[in-house]
Amino acid sequence: MKERKNMYKTKPLSLFLTKHLNIKLTYLFSEGENYMKEIDSLKKRALKYKESGLTDYEIAEELNISKDTAIWLLSKGKEKKPVGDVKIGWRSIGIYPSRIGFISDALSDIILEESEKKDLDIDAVVGIAINGIPFAVYVADELGLELALFRPHHEKVGAFSSNYASVKDKNVVIVDDVVGSGETFKNAIKATKAEKGKPVLCVCMVNKRAVDAVSGVPLRGLIRARAL
Repeated sequence: MKERKNMYKTKPLSLFLTKHLNIKLTYLFSEGENYMKEIDSLKKRALKYKESGLTDYEIAEELNISKDTAIWLLSKGKEKKPVGDVKIGWRSIGIYPSRIGFISDALSDIILEESEKKDLDIDAVVGIAINGIPFAVYVADELGLELALFRPHHEKVGAFSSNYASVKDKNVVIVDDVVGSGETFKNAIKATKAEKGKPVLCVCMVNKRAVDAVSGVPLRGLIRARAL
C-alpha cells in the first residue's frame, strides 16, 4: 500500500470538503413545517420503492434509515414511530464520480492511518452492495489492493460475488456508506470469517452508532451522526 504522506499531493481534499461536501442530516424526531415536508417526501419515496418491488430492508438501505423507520413510513404513520433515527442524504456526492473519489481518498487515508497504528497487513477491500461499492472500488485502486464484493440479504447472512476477489486467507477492510444498526457490517464480517478471511477494519462515510467497533472489528467513519 501507499505511504500515508503521499495521499493528497494531487487532489485538494480540504478544498473539496469545504465547498462540496453536503451530507444532509434529517433528525426523524423533530417537529415543524420543514420536518413534515421531509417526512412526506420520504413516505412517497418509500411507497414508490415498495411498488417497484424492493423489500423493507432494501428500502431502508436506499433511504439510509433503519428498517423500523422504513416500516413506519410505509404504514403512512400507522405503526409506532421509531425513536431517534437519523436520515442521511448524500446525493450531492453520489452524482459525480470525482466527488466519490475525494471521499474515497479520505477513507483510504483512514485505512492507512489505522494500518500504521496497528501494523495491519491488508490484502483486499470488501465493498458492501450497493452503496459501499463505488467507495470500495476507488479505495482498492488507490491502495493497490484486491476488490471483493459482498451482497447482503434481508433475512440471511448474504454472500460474496464470485466475479471478484476471494477473501480466503486474506486480511480485509470492509467498506460501506452509512452504518446504522450495524447489522449489514455484522453479516459481512460473519460471511468473511465463514470464507476463511480475516476482517481487520470497517470504514464508512457516516457512522450513526455510538460505538467504534462491530463484532469486535474496529469501525472508523468520516462523520459521526447521532440523535441527541
